[in-house]
Amino acid sequence: MTTTTPKPGSEAVELITATIDGVTVEVPKGTLIIRAAEKAGIHIPRFCDHPLLKPAGACRQCLVDVAMPDREGNVRPMPKPQASCTMEITPGMEVKTQHTSEVADKAQHGIMEFLLINHPLDCPVCDKGGECPLQNQAMSNGRATSRFIDIKRTFPKPIRVSTEVLLDRDRCILCQRCTRFSAQIAGDPFIALQGRGGGSPSMEVHGLHGSQIGTFDEDILDFADTADTDPFVIAPDLSGPGGTPGLTAGLAAGPVGAAERDESGRTFASYFSGNTIQICPVGALTSATYRFRSRPFDLISTESVAEHDSSGAAIRVDTRHGNVMRRLSGNDPEVNEEWITDKDRFAFPWQDAPDRLTQPMVRDEETGELVATSWSEALAVAADGLKSAMERGGVAALPGGRLTVEDAYAWSKFTRLVLKTNDVDYRSRAHSAEEASFLAAHVAGAGLGVTFRDLEYAPEVFLVAFESEEEAGNVFLRLRKGVLAGRVHVSTLAPYLTRGSKKLGADLVSAAPGTETEVLAAIRDGSQHENLNALAGRLSADGAIIAVGERAAQVPGLLSEVVALAERTGARLTWIPRRAGERAALLAGLLPNLLPAGRGAADAEARVDVASVWGASEVPSAQGRDLTQILLDLATGELPAAVVGGIDLVDMPDPVLAERALHQAFVVQLEVRRSAITPASQVILPVAPPVDKAGTFLNWEGRYRPFGQVRPSYLTSDREVLFDLAKEFGIDLGVATLGDVHSELTELLDWSGAKPDFARVSATDVPHASGNEAALATWKMMLDAGRMQDCEGHLAGTAQRAVVRIAAEFAAELGVRNDDLITVSGPAGSVTLPVAVTDMPHHVVWLPQNSAGCSVYTDLGAGAGDIVTLEAKEALS
Repeated sequence: MTTTTPKPGSEAVELITATIDGVTVEVPKGTLIIRAAEKAGIHIPRFCDHPLLKPAGACRQCLVDVAMPDREGNVRPMPKPQASCTMEITPGMEVKTQHTSEVADKAQHGIMEFLLINHPLDCPVCDKGGECPLQNQAMSNGRATSRFIDIKRTFPKPIRVSTEVLLDRDRCILCQRCTRFSAQIAGDPFIALQGRGGGSPSMEVHGLHGSQIGTFDEDILDFADTADTDPFVIAPDLSGPGGTPGLTAGLAAGPVGAAERDESGRTFASYFSGNTIQICPVGALTSATYRFRSRPFDLISTESVAEHDSSGAAIRVDTRHGNVMRRLSGNDPEVNEEWITDKDRFAFPWQDAPDRLTQPMVRDEETGELVATSWSEALAVAADGLKSAMERGGVAALPGGRLTVEDAYAWSKFTRLVLKTNDVDYRSRAHSAEEASFLAAHVAGAGLGVTFRDLEYAPEVFLVAFESEEEAGNVFLRLRKGVLAGRVHVSTLAPYLTRGSKKLGADLVSAAPGTETEVLAAIRDGSQHENLNALAGRLSADGAIIAVGERAAQVPGLLSEVVALAERTGARLTWIPRRAGERAALLAGLLPNLLPAGRGAADAEARVDVASVWGASEVPSAQGRDLTQILLDLATGELPAAVVGGIDLVDMPDPVLAERALHQAFVVQLEVRRSAITPASQVILPVAPPVDKAGTFLNWEGRYRPFGQVRPSYLTSDREVLFDLAKEFGIDLGVATLGDVHSELTELLDWSGAKPDFARVSATDVPHASGNEAALATWKMMLDAGRMQDCEGHLAGTAQRAVVRIAAEFAAELGVRNDDLITVSGPAGSVTLPVAVTDMPHHVVWLPQNSAGCSVYTDLGAGAGDIVTLEAKEALS
């Protein structure tokens, strides 16, 4: 029986009725038997099946007894059990699972027996022991005793798939979850199914390899230097994937240059490889960080949210005796589904780094050294210094972009009510006045806007100054899901087509640094450029999206042109920053032109409304200074002091100015770890990292992402520290609890006044490069030299190597080829790195912003769009 039910906002869905274990189910056409059984509350054991991966039918554990109507309508059983994970429900189908069919039950017992024939009985030492589907289902759907008496097959182990992911082939049951994830979700073929059948018998290492999972590695496949003498060893030139030559420790066709290798020297794998560990139904894939360190039943699990980017991915934090042992992906269909980046998964040791600040410190007046002290003394010294500075010229606030909603709100109230100033800027990165105006008018207080689901179903997504795989991994995965489903087309405005953009099948709208505004202006109907005319048409489609990144602030007029493009095409506009706390900072009003919930600081009515909610007589009305002006005035002494949060000097557009300015001022630092700012600080107030506090992140969508405190801690959040510091001024900030913050925020969100106007900016002239000069393009890689990942050595080995990217024509003029060394020089210094010849505009050079061996702000003293010089060095040996 079939029925048709209309789905709100979509075409009608055809429903099919069938019976499973005597229970009638009605499911959409195309539903797999195993999914229909789940809807009926009937569990069918499985290993290879995963709801976010395409069916494979690899493990056969989900066999069921199926009967279907024939042409005359007679229900006839199929001759043998069927895999329920690959077969769709059809009208009138009758399914019997292991619960009601002896045939299905016997088949499942038989499959389980086969799976355990070569599986090692090492559950007590296996990382999966205690949470292993094979272990559980061997008990529920397997035989009580084993009939196998021969020697089990063994392999040398472990294989290092990467520095972070290890493979024990003995345990692998060839479910192919890992290979399907790498191909279907991440788009990185870093692991594959190789060999065929059982291989040659009676050999410890098979001459003809049986089916096994692994990287394409000459040591694993045993063809190294023996092809001429051993007829059973496959030669490298016949062994590569797709008929191409194989590479040592990789799956790509050679040769592979520095740009394609990670820091460990292996062929670059994936930013998402850790997901294969979590979805592996046995202990075959393990984490080098967690391996042999704990058992699941020793762990305390807490739901949390990842702090590394603005996606707000759901995670689970597992602790043992107060120590974080591992992090796993949470299941949130609206945000990250079941996937997280390797950075979110593995980069957590920074919260317990050796340089972590554990007690307040003040600078001794006699020795000039920082000395540990009590909280009461530290707060008193900080308050005295800030009071003095307020009398002599004022105090600025630089809170950084990693804050929770609650901490950001406390910073905003502290700045306005205690410091009595609008001199606050959370942007510890390249920025502009145009960006501040854009954020106030189009992002702050906007609520939930474009969502992950919108990206997955948008007909066109245009990425401007935004590399999704590097800057927001879960955005990349959701876009790729839509692209593979044939729903989404992606275009990107960039100097070259990156690895991530290629995996999205993106169309490149090529633009040299500084010319992006001119290119965007040409995207319109009737454009003389056919590709730009076509893009304008796609952006006019219902549901099209323009996603702009924080790097747009580096190009004068670019954000103004992005808004104009959205207005003339009707496309929805969304802003996707890198840092986890940027949207929270905007909600709280941590910009000189902004008050909480999107109110303009220059709006008298908005100031009165905020003051009434805060119970204050007034809030500051004077024009505030942004980060650059704050640093300039700190350096000259016009501003005597600053309260500084979690910022890094290497992220500053001018780190030399920032360091000089902070050494000139009275600095109160709220920080988790010692940093380059610590030597310039007079008072250090340690604050809790996310693992030691509860709070709420606000992701790029504008979605609240609350998380609980993972473990007991004597350290407190920025909110609580600022609350106590305000008491030294005789002021009650009213943020003693999380409830206090959200109660006030709820009241502030009820604002019907006008939003600040967007002050549009015109493009400026672009510097011209000639000879051996080039315009610099740069952005941060996902895995780089950032301080929130510098304590995880296994993860660091999987970072992409720093290279210099230039066009082939430019390389020829400079006399260099792939992997030759080249020196890039700027006002402050130079870096020397291997060349990666890339299809990109002439006289343009790309460098990673802050990777091992290259930090453009500190090493070059240059930023995006600046002119640098290139000089060839000797070839790379």
